[in-house]
Amino acid sequence: MEDIVNQIHKLLIKRQKNIAIAESCTGGLLSNLLTRIPGSSQYFILGVVVYSNQPKENILKIPANIIDRYGAVSKDVARLMAKSVRAIAKTDFGIGVTGIAGPSRVDLKENPVGTVFIALESKNKKLCKKFHFAGNRLTVRKEAALKALKLLKGFLAGGPARGGNRTR
Repeated sequence: MEDIVNQIHKLLIKRQKNIAIAESCTGGLLSNLLTRIPGSSQYFILGVVVYSNQPKENILKIPANIIDRYGAVSKDVARLMAKSVRAIAKTDFGIGVTGIAGPSRVDLKENPVGTVFIALESKNKKLCKKFHFAGNRLTVRKEAALKALKLLKGFLAGGPARGGNRTR
């Protein structure tokens, strides 16, 4: 993970771009990884952990009816998380991560444990992908954070992001 974080660090600084992150199932792990390197304050503007629905509604202004209709673990909510955190922080990039790390399933929309949606947004690009990670709670969280980093690197490089299913 260190290598990809260093690459993202260099890309964001070189391009003079900044980022904000809204995390749910990763519980701040993605923000932690991106702020480990000295100088990350040049690009890391905001990281918010919105673990339950209430802060998704109150902080990110995601309408309750969207959460009720599609579920907190959905492409719709992930996209709105990325869009909202980007708008709140006024950044070039926004990331939204929502999923079910387990060990039990509390999602009412029938998503199995290990289901994660990762959304990225910039002024001109949007991406949302669905993943299923196997393993225990810690493994799901780590895999989700690593996949978010890989998608961000691809997003920054301007090439196609790899892995998972596109959910435009």
